[in-house]
Amino acid sequence: MAYVITVEFILKSGSMAAFRKLMDENARNSFDFEPGCLRFDVLVPLDCEDKIFLYEIYSDKAAFETHLKTEHFQTFNRESNDLVLSRNIAEFKLVCEASNPKE
Repeated sequence: MAYVITVEFILKSGSMAAFRKLMDENARNSFDFEPGCLRFDVLVPLDCEDKIFLYEIYSDKAAFETHLKTEHFQTFNRESNDLVLSRNIAEFKLVCEASNPKE
């Protein structure tokens, strides 16, 4: 059963561009180089300029734990720490997926 993590970051004012650079690189590296990372979406609310929401799907919890040990995650975590006011992390199990990829 797939393992899902969501993270909501509240950023320090004016730090969105720097945070996005670090986050986007982490997301791409996670998806491209981690076989257990099935999805890694970075979302920005339309009505808030200092918030980022992540939606990540891993094959299982072990794949997520491997993600936390990767060099790209460690770099992101270290370099973005001063840009973040708060983060809220939630864990889920994926019980129904309804998607239709468009070509």
